[in-house]
Amino acid sequence: MDTIFLDADRRIGGPYTLGAALLGHLVPAALKRRPSLVAAHDIEIRAAAPGLRAAVPARRRSLADDLPRGQRVLVPGVRRSLRIANGLAEFVRDHLAGSGPLTLVVANLGGADHTDAELVRVLRRRLDPGLLSVEEGPSAPGSGPLPADFDRFRDEGFHHAMAESGLEALRGAAYADDPERWQHLLLRVAAALEAVEREDEARELYDRLRRESTDPKHRATAAYATAMTLVRHHDRARRDPEQALAWINEAVTITSLLPDARERAFHLGFDLNGKALVEVRRGHRDVAMELVGQAIELAETHLAGEHPIHRLVLYANRAQLLAIAGRREAALADYTRAVEADPGYPDYRLDRGNLLHELGRPEEALADYEAVMRLSPPFPEAYYNRSEVRYAAGDLTGARADLDYTLELDPAFAPAYVNRCGLHAAAGDHVRARQDVERGLALTSGDPHLLCVLGQVELAEGRHPESGLAFDRALEADPELVAGWAGRAELAFERGDNEMAVADLTRALKLEETAELLFNRSVAYRAAGLAGPARHDLLRAAELAPDDEDVRQALSET
Repeated sequence: MDTIFLDADRRIGGPYTLGAALLGHLVPAALKRRPSLVAAHDIEIRAAAPGLRAAVPARRRSLADDLPRGQRVLVPGVRRSLRIANGLAEFVRDHLAGSGPLTLVVANLGGADHTDAELVRVLRRRLDPGLLSVEEGPSAPGSGPLPADFDRFRDEGFHHAMAESGLEALRGAAYADDPERWQHLLLRVAAALEAVEREDEARELYDRLRRESTDPKHRATAAYATAMTLVRHHDRARRDPEQALAWINEAVTITSLLPDARERAFHLGFDLNGKALVEVRRGHRDVAMELVGQAIELAETHLAGEHPIHRLVLYANRAQLLAIAGRREAALADYTRAVEADPGYPDYRLDRGNLLHELGRPEEALADYEAVMRLSPPFPEAYYNRSEVRYAAGDLTGARADLDYTLELDPAFAPAYVNRCGLHAAAGDHVRARQDVERGLALTSGDPHLLCVLGQVELAEGRHPESGLAFDRALEADPELVAGWAGRAELAFERGDNEMAVADLTRALKLEETAELLFNRSVAYRAAGLAGPARHDLLRAAELAPDDEDVRQALSET
């Protein structure tokens, strides 16, 4: 087994100091042995190791790659680094599978950037230690300044590095004689602080800019950003749409007065789009739709030939509002416009796939999800969403495989535990169902769907008091959970409480009328000695499911 010694101190190279060094060791050999493997991970390798970009051409490209930086208005979200880490882990795994095992001794792991710390966690979690062993070496981190490649940090979504290095730079003197450069950096750093859920520090920077600047565009940007902080705060209890409205109106007022028509169209459109989100949070979706429409009109009228990403974001945002309003075909048209404007950008394909699934067009939904898989480093949401399409089509094996992979990519993806534990319970694998319930509840303690499956597991294992408590907690969290009423009815029937079973099934049927629920209530009615209502339920069940053999057999016996 080969052994290499690398240094993870973020003061050497910032984000992916360790990742770039590891790739520098592996990629040249991989290019000779398996160039297709390198090409399959071009995004991840180029993001982590800029020094290898000349050797690793960009195979998967998006519209932003060919635009000036000022027009790249979509900054990657904080979760993108997990996708990069998973892609790098799969590259390392597949390369080492052909070249032999490796021991990696990492110095200064405690001084690593967030990206490298995350990468090490993913490598240790996903790769067999017999293939890759990551050991912690000595610790003697440097004390020099942090790297300050702020354009790279922004473009790649390295928010932790932007926040830390940016704050260090703002405390120094390098920007003191250049107010424009200082204000530009301050706004970038504040946005990064928001992304990593340090909103109070971001707000302090916005307030600082307001104290020290009279530049209209920067003050408008600070007002817009303050409003977004107030409506998107990670702590929902601290969201304040009314205060946000005051700030976004400040931004709109300023940008409405910008003298240049094209500059005004861009900045005002941006602020109107932000105000739309504020109005959504205030419950005024029609107002939000009108605001996004105004922003689109400004862009189409005044920004011909520039800011294409700004326009496609506006269409995608209007699509989301249209879908919420039930205007799904119109929403689909706007999503399609956004996708066609930038076929290499995966996120809106994911949104369009979700809408197509809701519209009952599973093959087209699958095409979008699988396009996301091709266009992006491993994207947990795409596999999770494909699992739902496969489940609806009866492909339980495929659905289970997608859920397994989703949780391999992101063990904190709580909805995947909900669906997978349901599959386990339906298959009678109560041990694994309970394991997934416990993992899911550790992430979302009051999730009604997980509690409902827990009730089913407890019932299957004959733990009636525990089952009843789980169903009660599920229904307390979500009184409209049909599975909760049906599960509690099954528990009541098993205990011999036929009246309670009928009552709970009646509650379930008021929420959703299905042949299965009607059949179950007919059984409870018969057990209670009520033959008339039992037959009535069977007749209705036969109307809903004329081919159901159990229903036909029960009717023949009444």
